[in-house]
Amino acid sequence: MGGAKSYRDEAVVLRATKLGEADRIVTLLTRHHGRVRAVAKGVRRTSSRFGARLEPFTCVDVQLHRGRSLDTVTQVDVLAPYGQVLAADYGLYTVGHALVETAERFTEVERENATQQYLLLVGALRTLSRREHPAPLVLDAFLLRSLAVAGYAASFVDCARCGDPGPHTAFNVAAGGAVCAACRPPGSAAPDPQTLGLLAALLSGEWALAEDAEERCRREGSGLVAAFLQWHLERGIRSLRHVERPLEVPEAVQAR
Repeated sequence: MGGAKSYRDEAVVLRATKLGEADRIVTLLTRHHGRVRAVAKGVRRTSSRFGARLEPFTCVDVQLHRGRSLDTVTQVDVLAPYGQVLAADYGLYTVGHALVETAERFTEVERENATQQYLLLVGALRTLSRREHPAPLVLDAFLLRSLAVAGYAASFVDCARCGDPGPHTAFNVAAGGAVCAACRPPGSAAPDPQTLGLLAALLSGEWALAEDAEERCRREGSGLVAAFLQWHLERGIRSLRHVERPLEVPEAVQAR
């Protein structure tokens, strides 16, 4: 390490933007070096050795050369071409965009270690590409776990304010989730108890319970997750509006 100019890491390509006539700037979420922006020279030429390897959603083994503001990609090998699967299905593609946009928002400080966020993203992209679970549930599970990693874990059982054992019937975004009758702020929502059970299952990875939830509870749960996410990020994830799912956001939980 000690000042070495080159380094190697695993990474997910979050996005790529054009630079000049033949280059791209790629934004990578790496396993050990956090979020990194790097120049991939000549990748837009048909003769490029690794242009297709740096498409969004792709998991790669990449070698980079450190620069003052931008690093430079010097070598890249594909570990998992998730982008090929996601690009062929609009529903998966929109969810994939919401995943990578969220990951980028939660790693706004460049080069700050974000191993947990990286592992969450890789796991979500792998699950999504294999169609192991319904895409909207994969997205909501990822959003809830990303919030938890960032220090904003929602409570869906015990009271988020006083810790009184639940389940409770009220939910308040600003309070941190489920709230007891004594702590319930004015205007709190009263979602279906099954909806809170679904979200608790998604947060803990109990997929069998999550997939048994009724469609109306999934819609209501997605609305709660989106509102909770927007509250803590202070602005929404733009990609969420393109995800193919109707959101039911109770007026009482709509973000500021």
